[in-house]
Amino acid sequence: MSLTRRTLGLAGLSGLGLAACAPRPAANGRTIFNAVDVHPADYPTVTAVKWMGDELGRLTDGRLGVRQFPAGQLGNEDDSIGLTRFQAVDICRVAVAALNNAFPETRLLALPYVYRSVAHVRAVVDGAIGTELLNVFEGRGLVGLAYYDAAPRCFYNVRHPVSEPGQMRGLKMRAPQSDIFLDSIRAMGANPTPLTFGAVFSSLQTHLIDGAENNWPSYQSSRQFEVARFWSQTEHSFSPDALLMSKASLERLSAADQDLVRDVARRSVPVMRALWDEREARARATVIAAGTQVSEVDKAAFAATVRPVLDKYLAEPRLRALHERIAAVA
Repeated sequence: MSLTRRTLGLAGLSGLGLAACAPRPAANGRTIFNAVDVHPADYPTVTAVKWMGDELGRLTDGRLGVRQFPAGQLGNEDDSIGLTRFQAVDICRVAVAALNNAFPETRLLALPYVYRSVAHVRAVVDGAIGTELLNVFEGRGLVGLAYYDAAPRCFYNVRHPVSEPGQMRGLKMRAPQSDIFLDSIRAMGANPTPLTFGAVFSSLQTHLIDGAENNWPSYQSSRQFEVARFWSQTEHSFSPDALLMSKASLERLSAADQDLVRDVARRSVPVMRALWDEREARARATVIAAGTQVSEVDKAAFAATVRPVLDKYLAEPRLRALHERIAAVA
């Protein structure tokens, strides 16, 4: 993963705005971690990181804490990764799709129709496989703290109902900047258009794109349902989010404090999941009440279209072995 000029600029600006490029104990002995997220302040991922900061403060009598910059205040998810790697901020929450190209092992979390359900992906990330997939970041300046829920992901568009792959043909669909998502959308018959999450609403309005794919809470909180009213329950991806920390920021702490940060991050996962389950149900009810038309789909037909995509990525022996282990998780 290389630094872009935009990321370098944001690193400089954020370094000035945050007064330091990494947490250092202040004169009063406090260390405050700066955390970024593209989602709004009331989103489950942001709220879970706030809980994490409150818990760190409680356990250390205020010596450790978290200051948040939600709603994309410091750029998009690619920016967030670069800022965290190079210590302009300390913690970021990003979709796994944003990590797939730089960290190939994470592709097993994003490939289409690999997981059977939310329970399946939770069991994977909570177990030995999840631990392995948190450890892949440390060679490039990051530490994996936890995986948060962000699924299932489904398609929605401004044109017409979609219940089978043939109805995707010709639609310009936003894709995260991940080769897996680009390949998958293309295999389903649509024309993938890579865009940042923040650009989707205006692109739907102006018909630069016809649709996108995401989860119920993101579809609702971004107000994309106001322009793209046809939802298709494809559940093609159960890709989670990753909570990452600057390796340098973590290693500045004592060994005991490092263990504490990791432990509190792990314990923020059930907090996030409870918030997520409630938010997902509420978001779904909200957008349906506002006029969203939901179509059930032929999932077997959609899964068949992306089988060549799976075969392409699983040709790599390491990913195939991981895939077999994931399939075996109860």
